[in-house]
Amino acid sequence: MSYLSIEFALAFLAFFALYWLCRKRTDWQNGLLLLASYAFYAKLDWRFALILAIYTVLLTVVSARMLDSIRPKRWLRVGLLMAVGNLAVFKYFDFFRESAQAGLHALGIAAVLPAVDFLMPVGISFYTFQSVSYLVSLYRGEVRFARVRELGLFLAFFPTLLAGPICRASGLLEQLRSGARRHILHLDRALGLVVLALAKKLWLAGWLASAWVDPVFSAPETYHPLEVWAAFYAYAFQIYLDFSGYTDLVTALALLLGIQLPRNFDAPYLAHNLRDFWRRWHMSLSSWIRDYIYIPLGGNRLGFARAQLNLLAAMLLSGLWHGASLKYLVWGGMHGLGVVGLNLGDRLLGKEALTRRWAWLARLLTFHYVCLAWVFFRAASLEDGWSFLEAMAGTGQELTLNAPGFLALTAAAFIGLPYLSAAREHGIAQLARLPWWGKPSLLAGCALLIIVVSPPGIPGFIYYQF
Repeated sequence: MSYLSIEFALAFLAFFALYWLCRKRTDWQNGLLLLASYAFYAKLDWRFALILAIYTVLLTVVSARMLDSIRPKRWLRVGLLMAVGNLAVFKYFDFFRESAQAGLHALGIAAVLPAVDFLMPVGISFYTFQSVSYLVSLYRGEVRFARVRELGLFLAFFPTLLAGPICRASGLLEQLRSGARRHILHLDRALGLVVLALAKKLWLAGWLASAWVDPVFSAPETYHPLEVWAAFYAYAFQIYLDFSGYTDLVTALALLLGIQLPRNFDAPYLAHNLRDFWRRWHMSLSSWIRDYIYIPLGGNRLGFARAQLNLLAAMLLSGLWHGASLKYLVWGGMHGLGVVGLNLGDRLLGKEALTRRWAWLARLLTFHYVCLAWVFFRAASLEDGWSFLEAMAGTGQELTLNAPGFLALTAAAFIGLPYLSAAREHGIAQLARLPWWGKPSLLAGCALLIIVVSPPGIPGFIYYQF
């Protein structure tokens, strides 16, 4: 099942009509949202919904004990251990077992650790982080205790369930349990974001994947170096278009339900350095890592050297969050070492010296470093990542794809990035000026055109696997 499937579209339209028929009763709307969210999750696999339901009940019990106890911090630790343990068992058991097995073999110990085939629920990384936000916010007195239905809806809210954005309890939870009557928010923006999401995901990301990324990454040594370089850039744009298109779609769905989601992207490839990149890319994750990992580790309060270790640890955990694989640790480590290097440069040369002198060069270097890290993120393994980099510098085969044309298109796209946000806002403003009867025809025509020019099939979202 996909957010872009006909089945989901028809089901959402039926649910949407019933939802707004109950507009005078927010509690009824929340009940419908909870049922719809669990039905959506169970459609993927009924065991996913069962695991989430059990997890929600246990989390409610722990949070209630935290409020009633004379030692709330002890119950906060229990809740955090439960959240992290749940994630570790379902997502990382095999990774840690294989790592421990390799360590034992390196020591000459022939013991064989048992293998257990756990079913990893889709979206578990996202709702785990949201539950941590709730526990910490409740402990700090920033939110009120959530009953099991309220907490269940906060964790299972179907627009954000599979791949975020990662919502804070003080944001989404408070919106969901507010008794104020809801209204459709920013209708023109929501409709425009749906069309933009289709263009990004179905057309552009789909074309990049089928024409460049998938074939070249599968066997880079069989392609000309120019074609490998083209795939190098293609994946950077594919993952951005894929994930930001997903975010546009779920943001639009939430607006149509009267809910505002946090912003998740802000033109990340316009960043002048890696710090700036992480302020712009997957903003809900980067801010979560800052607030719940980096700052609790000590942040920059314990001196410069300790701050760099905290940064590196936070980025390594960010990599591990994406998947139980060494390649994700390498990706996170590259970003962590890059930010540490940037901080060292600031101390030696002055704050953002390169950006102040040559902003265009800083942006270009940052973009290429991010692209380099994406190679290991996309490759099937570390070995495949190195093979891809070797193919970029090798002799390779004869040109079979229009690599020069694509590289020229990539350069034009990079130059045009600063103007895309303004173009999007201009398009939404023009949509708002149309009479009500003209909007459905225009949007339907745009959607049909996108479907016609897009590659066949409905591709899955990249972040769906995390």
